[in-house]
Amino acid sequence: MTDTKEPDMTKCPLTIRLCGPRGFCAGVDRAIQIVVLALKRYGAPVYVRHEIVHNRYVVEGLEAMGAIFVEELDEIPTEHREQPVVFSAHGVPKSVPADAESRNLFYLDATCPLVSKVHKQAMRHERLGRHVVLIGHAGHPEVIGTMGQLPEGAVSLVETVEDAENYVPVDPDNLGYVTQTTLSVQDTAAVIAKLQERFPNLTAPSADSICYATTNRQEAVSAAAPGCDLFIIVGAPNSSNSRRLVEVASRAGARNAILVQRASELDFDTIGDIGTLGISAGASAPEVVVNEIIEAFRDRFDATVELAETAIENEHFLVNRELRDVELTVEDMAFVNGR
Repeated sequence: MTDTKEPDMTKCPLTIRLCGPRGFCAGVDRAIQIVVLALKRYGAPVYVRHEIVHNRYVVEGLEAMGAIFVEELDEIPTEHREQPVVFSAHGVPKSVPADAESRNLFYLDATCPLVSKVHKQAMRHERLGRHVVLIGHAGHPEVIGTMGQLPEGAVSLVETVEDAENYVPVDPDNLGYVTQTTLSVQDTAAVIAKLQERFPNLTAPSADSICYATTNRQEAVSAAAPGCDLFIIVGAPNSSNSRRLVEVASRAGARNAILVQRASELDFDTIGDIGTLGISAGASAPEVVVNEIIEAFRDRFDATVELAETAIENEHFLVNRELRDVELTVEDMAFVNGR
């Protein structure tokens, strides 16, 4: 995408490097579609345990349609127990669907298939007698969900190279690792290298745990960042993959990199005069917000947008079987994708 228009001599010129791929990945898109389709099929309210994805704009948009977000299943009133409850894209411990069944709740699991793949890899390690080392961030919903697939004590969490250096397993020769899907590729490689140095028999998962979307977005930002006066990542503070993109932009050469949820957060007095701006979006950030931020810069600069594309994504994940015959229209998703 490259603009071809007459320059506005009253505004300072600005080149915007718009990264591709950016924004929604297939897993996030699927999770949002599940809530939208459930509302169409079953009517409001549809309950969602925790944020469906880490983005307040998305959550508020779904709330406006009739979704109700709860932290735990006991918050669902008795009179609504025949309404569906959706589990978030990050995945949940095994105890959560078991709790839902004990309460006779109808649930739809929106766990990203790539997160489910990590769960299966961790369970395979454990089944083959290996203690599981999970590389990830403590407290992140995906980490809680992955650890909750296995018996207590079967998983050890390692966050940093220092953790890997200090980790003391019971049986150093029987270890297998998996990773959170949204980590920094560079940081994770360093942690894995340290673990492999200390434990030569460490078994890798059958496939890379960091998902394609995380890798693709980091590579695009890394390619676009050199020479940027400012790099904006659109995303939420509690979004792991969005925060990692800020770090990647800084490491790759952007003079400044910031995380922004909405255009209203931009402080143009602080931004000042810039010549080259990079923009990308975390996997939970909707395209309508990216467009909103671009328009905010167009209002103040004579902006030319150049697409900085390093990969093309065409992945698509099917929604739950119960929802596949419900029509999903462009209008249904316009609140996040635009029209």
